[in-house]
Amino acid sequence: MDLRDLGWDDALRHQFEPWAAKPHVQPGRVSIEFNYIFRVYVHGGEIDAELAGRLKHHATSRSELPAVGDWVVVRTRPSDERGTMVAVLPRRSRFSRRVAGNTTEEQVVAANVNVTFIVMGLDQDYSARRLERYLLMARESGAAPVVLLTKPDVGEDVEGRVAEARAMATDAPVHVLNPKAGEGIEQVTHYLTRGRTGALLGSSGVGKTTLINRLLGSEARRTRDVRASDSKGRHTTTNRELVVLPNGGLLIDTPGMRELQLWEVGSASRETFDDIAALAPSCHFTDCAHRDEPRCAVKAAVGEGRLGADRLDSYLKLQDELVFLEKQQDERALIDEKRRGRIGAKALRQVLKLKGSR
Repeated sequence: MDLRDLGWDDALRHQFEPWAAKPHVQPGRVSIEFNYIFRVYVHGGEIDAELAGRLKHHATSRSELPAVGDWVVVRTRPSDERGTMVAVLPRRSRFSRRVAGNTTEEQVVAANVNVTFIVMGLDQDYSARRLERYLLMARESGAAPVVLLTKPDVGEDVEGRVAEARAMATDAPVHVLNPKAGEGIEQVTHYLTRGRTGALLGSSGVGKTTLINRLLGSEARRTRDVRASDSKGRHTTTNRELVVLPNGGLLIDTPGMRELQLWEVGSASRETFDDIAALAPSCHFTDCAHRDEPRCAVKAAVGEGRLGADRLDSYLKLQDELVFLEKQQDERALIDEKRRGRIGAKALRQVLKLKGSR
């Protein structure tokens, strides 16, 4: 396998230069990660790889360790088909969420992605509020978002939902396709030329695995039916994987996400809620929160029917979530700082003890 087929270029080669002269070291790209078990593409094929102890020790969070799509520095063993990942090259993009549950920690779902495919069914899976959230996180990742609406043959109010998705996506392309029938697949391959990477994101049962099988040209990956009562699918993809497509493109397959908690949101909020952002300058107060303030242009637009009440409600819930998340991240940062201080103090005591024994 040629690394250029995986997206290797001059910029990455420059980043790898500090390690280039070291023996038994080469670049690779993480293809599978499952509970700290990794497969890595290197020149010539795939190898199993583990994390170097130093890399784990110096990481302040799980997000600093390799994720699927990452370019890594691998130290190989001449007599073994295994390797050790000693460093992660800087990421160009990353799709992150807060880990499921109550833990305040970033989970990198996919790294170094050029385009993020948000896959949503037009059946009971469809949710305008969830699409807002996916668009927000995709834009924050640094990758270009593309919306793929599936199951038009069994969807409800297909034309209305497609129109709503296009209005919400603004400048992001929206495509309707039916992977099960093989319809519209070419709309995806258009984005995945040689060395370009896409990531499939969406709920279970929306057709992500079927789409990959169509792109591969074979039934290489197992699919399962969804429940007719609520269009919910069962997980057929259980871990993230970087798939090399016949046309030269790459696709990161991800398990369906039951929880989609935000981790970091910057300017992406303005892009996703551009209608509210356009109205805000007309508010009487420059710091208007669009809640109880008088002469609020956003609330006036809701009252006049120019902006949906549910749209404003979604925006306000997002702001509340971001405030809560920032507080939790500050608390987590304080805990991490104290932990690093204890580790440093322990190391200093050991050094002083060693000097005193001489």
